[in-house]
Amino acid sequence: MSDKPHLLVVATGMRLFREYILRSIAPQYRLHMFLHSEPTWEQEYLDGWTVLESTLDADALVAAATKLHTDDPIDGVLCWDEARILQTAHIAEALGLPGGDVAMINRCRDKHLTRTALAEHGVPQPKSVLVNSVDEALTTASEFGYPVILKPRALAASLGVVKVNDPAELRENWAFAHDTTVPEAPHYDVNVLVEEFADGYEISIDAAIFHGQVTPFCLARKEIGYPPYAEEIGHFVDAADPLLADGQLQQVLVDAHKAIAFTDGVTHTEIMMTADGPKVIEINARIGGDLIPYLGLQATGADPGLAAAAVACGRQPDVKPDRTLVGGVRFFYVDENDTVLDSVAFDPIDAPEIDQLVVLMEAGQTTSPPPDGTLWGRIAYATTVSGSIAESRAGLDAAEGALRWSGHPKEPAQ
Repeated sequence: MSDKPHLLVVATGMRLFREYILRSIAPQYRLHMFLHSEPTWEQEYLDGWTVLESTLDADALVAAATKLHTDDPIDGVLCWDEARILQTAHIAEALGLPGGDVAMINRCRDKHLTRTALAEHGVPQPKSVLVNSVDEALTTASEFGYPVILKPRALAASLGVVKVNDPAELRENWAFAHDTTVPEAPHYDVNVLVEEFADGYEISIDAAIFHGQVTPFCLARKEIGYPPYAEEIGHFVDAADPLLADGQLQQVLVDAHKAIAFTDGVTHTEIMMTADGPKVIEINARIGGDLIPYLGLQATGADPGLAAAAVACGRQPDVKPDRTLVGGVRFFYVDENDTVLDSVAFDPIDAPEIDQLVVLMEAGQTTSPPPDGTLWGRIAYATTVSGSIAESRAGLDAAEGALRWSGHPKEPAQ
């Protein structure tokens, strides 16, 4: 047996968006992965794997992990897939590993439970009420005063989130918030929150939590598009962001984790910076998506994968930065719903800030811009690494100018 800690990873996600994590962790940990099919690109990083009929069945995961633990003791269990973080907590709980508090993870997974816990501890946040019908939503909105936010209880990445300015817009957008779902998302009988509108700009903070100590390692500023929806079209991570020294923000972050009794793991906390100070929007019990931690790695040198692996195995994380750069990402979409792509590619581009130019779709695929397209409507993305926000933005603008795509409307069904 190796002296490296034995880390169980549940699922993996898309290669383009998550391989960098495995690439960081594999040299220092023995990785065993639970998947629903044989691994492909993941194999080079793995010490072993188990193929299960489903990685959403908590009982099956616990049974497989218990057998593995008996044969080769597991030091920690890790997941960065939103649909599987609760099931992963069941494994950690059954094996007595860090992060093994199902109720703790559920207080992040269920946005209503998050709001309730934060309210009980007086953590700044928008007012929020769980509603069961459009009439209840209208009543709550009239009490809050417009505009308000409609938000699904169980989703992430701003899916199903919409700002409404009056009763007519609320009625018009109720179905969007109520019916938006994704494969593998949990279902609640009452699944829509009406929330007070928090005016400001939104940030996210990825942090490693070790024995209750909250250590931020990546702060990103969101770029939001397609109003009144809240599509996340890009992010910037600045290693020298002045918010990193904002004492009030840091205290809100610590208080929020204390309120939900989050003791061990990694989190992705979204906060609105308002004229009245920081207000917590949500806390996710995993590292961020949309390549945010990757940008942090490029900008600061603090490795998100190693931080997540360390706390999963009950070890103090090392997230000291070793550089002061800026990372940026921008996602690209078509213009019209139900566009069938004929081609999509980037022209050659000479811009030193460019880090990656990635095409996500190919000819023949059908896609739409937000709100119908959302995460899965993106046709390409670009990332930059540079010395300033201005340089990163210029690089992303150049990438957008170099993107070439063509398409035609989808033929109506006969």
